[in-house]
Amino acid sequence: MRYDALLLLSFGGPEEPDDVMPFLENVTRGRGVPRERLESVAEHYHHFGGASPINQQCRELKAAIEADFAAHGLDLPIYWGNRNWDPFLAGTLRRMKADGVRRAAAFVTSAYSGYSCCRQYLEDIERARAEVEDAPQVDKLRIYCDHPGFVEPMIENTRAAFGRLPAALREHARLVFTAHSVPIAQPGREAYVAELNDVAALVAEGRPWDLVYQSRSGPPSVPWLEPDIGDHLEKLHAAGAGAAVIVPIGFVSDHMEVKYDLDVEAAELAVRLGLRIERAATAGTHPRFVAMVRELLLERDRPERPALGTLGPRPDTCVATCCRRPG
Repeated sequence: MRYDALLLLSFGGPEEPDDVMPFLENVTRGRGVPRERLESVAEHYHHFGGASPINQQCRELKAAIEADFAAHGLDLPIYWGNRNWDPFLAGTLRRMKADGVRRAAAFVTSAYSGYSCCRQYLEDIERARAEVEDAPQVDKLRIYCDHPGFVEPMIENTRAAFGRLPAALREHARLVFTAHSVPIAQPGREAYVAELNDVAALVAEGRPWDLVYQSRSGPPSVPWLEPDIGDHLEKLHAAGAGAAVIVPIGFVSDHMEVKYDLDVEAAELAVRLGLRIERAATAGTHPRFVAMVRELLLERDRPERPALGTLGPRPDTCVATCCRRPG
């Protein structure tokens, strides 16, 4: 084993009402997002008591990985750091250094390629290491969207969502995959979309399906990936659909973009339209997903790279120019 620790690296989120605006300011710093837009998004968090589910989900995932490691005789400490809120990544690296960690593998709670999904986390690691003298080396584990440990739980969760529909609606329910929208001009957008389509085809298991997007946050003048989930639900209703199964294929846990944008906004729209919907769960702490973390770590010393679909496994290390912002 070339590593002496595993780092769980995530987005981060507020945990009480006073955290919400400082958190959103961290997320949007340098992007020129108007204050009124931040206040609007803040209401999503206040709808859930001012806390995002993501930090608790990271705690649960960390505990599940620790239990899996112990069950398989893997004696490796697990640390947790975030991009945008406590525990911040630089502070986590300081703790790792103090504990004698010299080289860690990083598992990121983002499954796909692209700037915001992958390269930005590499930048986070570089920036945090620059803040910590003699910081541990950190190697990000590869993209895993097409790994069986991600795909198989999503197939299981999608089948379960279909099973919750009334029998009379089930056969003709439309399968709708959702992912976080990104700007059309964002580096790596083509790879992101290609991977989403490849994974959706696997999870669909031969059913007709659509890929749509959600959680857009940019100014209207900037083109982002479309169609939007709300527009698509209206289109399905107009076409006579009676039901839809929504699968948040672009996410690995039920955090705010899933809980609010799908379970509140999309669900309320579906009620107004008279369209029955069921939302599939994300991978979360599914045992197969948890086991995948261990498999991704161990494969660094093995030749096998499991991958489903048509694109093949992503490399262990991105090339230096992959998905970088120009300039």
